[in-house]
Amino acid sequence: MSFNLKSGLAVSAAVLLAACSPGEEIIAENISAAIQQDGLGQLVAEEARTFTVMVGGVVIGAMDVTPGEDSYSVDFEYRNNGRGPTLTETVSLDEEGMPTSWAVEGNTTFGNAVDESYDYTDSQASWTDATGSDEAVIEDTAFYVPQNASPYWLAIAARALMTDEDGVLSAIPGGELRMTEIDAVNLTNGDADVDATVYAMSGTSVNPTYFMMSGEAFFGLMTPGFSMLPEGFEGEDERLRGLAAGYGARRFEEIQSRVIHDYDAPVLIRNVHIFDAVNEVRGEAASVLVEGNRITAIGAADMARPDGAVEIDGAHGTLLPGLFEMHGHMGETAAFLNIAAGVTSLRDMGNNNEVLSALLARIRSGELAGPRVHRSGFIEGQSDYSSNNGIIVSSEEEAVAAVDTYADSGAYFQIKIYNSMNPEWVPAMIERARERGLRVAGHVPAFTNADAMIAAGYNEMTHINQIMLGWVLEEGEDTRQLLRLTALRRLPALDLNSAPVQATLDAMVENNVAVDPTFAIHEALLLSRNGEISPGVVDYVDHLPVDAQRQARSAWAAIENDEDDVNYRGAFEQITNMLRMMRERGIFMVPGTDLGGSFTYHRELELYQTIGMTPPEILSWASHGMADYLGVGDEVGLIEEGYLADFFLVPGDPTQDLAEIKTISMVMADGRVYFPTEIYPEFGIVPFTEMPAVTVPAE
Repeated sequence: MSFNLKSGLAVSAAVLLAACSPGEEIIAENISAAIQQDGLGQLVAEEARTFTVMVGGVVIGAMDVTPGEDSYSVDFEYRNNGRGPTLTETVSLDEEGMPTSWAVEGNTTFGNAVDESYDYTDSQASWTDATGSDEAVIEDTAFYVPQNASPYWLAIAARALMTDEDGVLSAIPGGELRMTEIDAVNLTNGDADVDATVYAMSGTSVNPTYFMMSGEAFFGLMTPGFSMLPEGFEGEDERLRGLAAGYGARRFEEIQSRVIHDYDAPVLIRNVHIFDAVNEVRGEAASVLVEGNRITAIGAADMARPDGAVEIDGAHGTLLPGLFEMHGHMGETAAFLNIAAGVTSLRDMGNNNEVLSALLARIRSGELAGPRVHRSGFIEGQSDYSSNNGIIVSSEEEAVAAVDTYADSGAYFQIKIYNSMNPEWVPAMIERARERGLRVAGHVPAFTNADAMIAAGYNEMTHINQIMLGWVLEEGEDTRQLLRLTALRRLPALDLNSAPVQATLDAMVENNVAVDPTFAIHEALLLSRNGEISPGVVDYVDHLPVDAQRQARSAWAAIENDEDDVNYRGAFEQITNMLRMMRERGIFMVPGTDLGGSFTYHRELELYQTIGMTPPEILSWASHGMADYLGVGDEVGLIEEGYLADFFLVPGDPTQDLAEIKTISMVMADGRVYFPTEIYPEFGIVPFTEMPAVTVPAE
């Protein structure tokens, strides 16, 4: 390859969630004055000790803060979808409120052990996190940002920034912390009102974190789906999540205004080699004319530019149909970054239905960059391990009614069944889905197996581990918890040619059941190790913000000994072998990440080369093939006259080297032009290539 890709965006939603939560209790109206008079002692006396963690209004955990004379101890834990972090930390501060020591112990969302520490003495800083140990001489003031800590780190950082002259602090181990005032809110617990200021903390990650302070006292954190608030203020959850959605909306609208190129004129992309996704070949040099959101002409490389048209010089690069991310859970960041990655269509596999509807309306209107989205209706059973998403049901009657709800809306093409669903209700759900014209995909619910779901009528199995677990689990083992991931270390002992394995594959072939393997997430889970760059992000890890880089050098699972290491690596080898076997048997596969898409989608496609697929085959499958699978192949998935203008330009030839799709110079989505080189800096990402030359006619 003719470029040097360095950077990584392997930040899982679970990690972001754990790093974005704070809160507080009843704070007296004169708190600011009291703080100024009496310092930290008064502050911690007024600040909440217990904070409630919620997802979508459902309580999932708590954070307890115990202040000392010049220190804090914090316990933080939540469980959503059967998993979450458990952390205990202590931090000591100097008289300026800067950390002098920080220790965190516990486990991350997926079980990786946390044993993090920081020490600052006489200008010498040293620290150990999941990536390893390091040290630095600190000449100016710098704030240590913990890799795995409770959201209370935001409170400590906020107070340090309030005393800083320019409101910016250098961050250890990299980047900088900036705190921006966003809004003023009044909050109540029913007995007392509290005035608070909403701030955005940014500088080390892809997105800012929105949190609240009342004076110098911490009062909580919120995202559109998640909040952490002082005990007693849980009633403010929905309103604050709505405010967070609004803050994000304004930010992304501002980004959109800077990066969209809606020329209000025909656009001629000249001198490109069009990838023919039907015949899987890269064509001779040509030009493509777009008017509105449709391809209206394809001609020679020297095709005359129509009067008033904008011209983009393809410089002998390759023009490819937009890609389909088939396992997304889309939010605003994913919308932007997928467009920058050439992903112009996405299948959403479960979401907050109202939030997603609002997001899609903004994409359609042009307020926000984003792919075309094909929606799955998420249905989960009620349990202590429920994923708080979509519609949660407590009976077969409710489960069938949920199918009708999705069908009645007209916005969904399939339902997705999840882990806590009672397996006995699934046949009735599938029968109703068939009656209403909906496909059925999903996990294998706990206490059953893939064979039963295939027999019940699934069209598609979601995640390769959901199928393979049925061959290694003991009766009664509960896959609503992390076992559905950790039990994969049993796979090396599995004989893939055994009768049970082959019987499942036979059933998939006979019933035409597809599989959504999410290949890349299994690579990240099974092959990531502390202190090593995860193999899926080696190409680009140095392009990304420091938080993402640290995550890319950290394990997901708990690798406690050499046996674990061998077994997890062996599990990924078995998954690869199984997917090769499925391909040979003609079982249809769809490429999706469950990791947000974008860079990880490029890796998802790369991995299919390991089971025998060629770059041209993969590029055709991920565009034209998925368009046909979703029933939209007459509109998208090809670069032909009359088709919607969804395509992207790369300088090189990805039919020879698939990794060339990582250096995208231009994307057209629904006729709107974007240059990834302009998008990436908005998210703290170093661009990968130059912009193409653009000629805009004089007025």
